[in-house]
Parts: sequence; C-alpha cells; structure tokens
Amino acid sequence: MPALNPYQKYMQQHVTTMTPGQMVVALYDKAITELNKAVYFIEEEPSIPKAHNSIMRVAEIVDTLDAHLKEKYEISKTLADMYQYFRTTLIRANVKKDAELLKGLIPFFQEIRDAFAEASKGF
Repeated sequence: MPALNPYQKYMQQHVTTMTPGQMVVALYDKAITELNKAVYFIEEEPSIPKAHNSIMRVAEIVDTLDAHLKEKYEISKTLADMYQYFRTTLIRANVKKDAELLKGLIPFFQEIRDAFAEASKGF
C-alpha cells in the first residue's frame, strides 16, 4: 500500500477521532455535496458518467447510514423508511438522469443532517 500524503494522513486521523454523531453529520454533508454535483453534471456540464458516479456515492452513503441504524431507537424505523425512499428516488433519478428528483432529495438530507448536528452537540 502506498504511503499516505500529508492531507490523507490528516483526513484519516480526523475521521478516526470523530464521534458517531460527527460521523453521521459528515456522511450527510458528503451526500448533499454529491447530490449537488449530480445535479450540476446533469444540468450544467452534461456528463452521464460523472452524474452516475455521484448518485452512486449517495446510494452508498444511504446504505451505510441504514446499516448502522440501532433498532432500540424509535427513530430508526422512520429513518429506515426514509432511506428506502431515498434509494428508490436515487434509482429513478439515475435511470432518467432527472435533476429535479435529486433536487427534491436535498432538503430531506439537509433537514436530517441538521437534526443530527443539533442532537450531537450534547455529546
């Protein structure tokens, strides 16, 4: 494995020292960034492969978030349902390269991200 450059070392250390709440917020931040990139790649700089890659990154993030839900929390069922809706919408948006579907997801991701950020302040 090649040696990490200073930025990669910093990011690795940063990620490994995050609290679970900070990690969830970071995942939502990345998903929002990738959704915006996918919209850009569909509308502004038409690139089907780049749009596809960004949408797939969001899908992987959703899968990661879903896989780490804890059944003991009431909110987990609601989040699982939301994640399923996200998956379905991401698939439809990817097949159709529909920027409007992606734009419709961004407020959901932002609201959940903000809720996790607020909740994690106490920890």
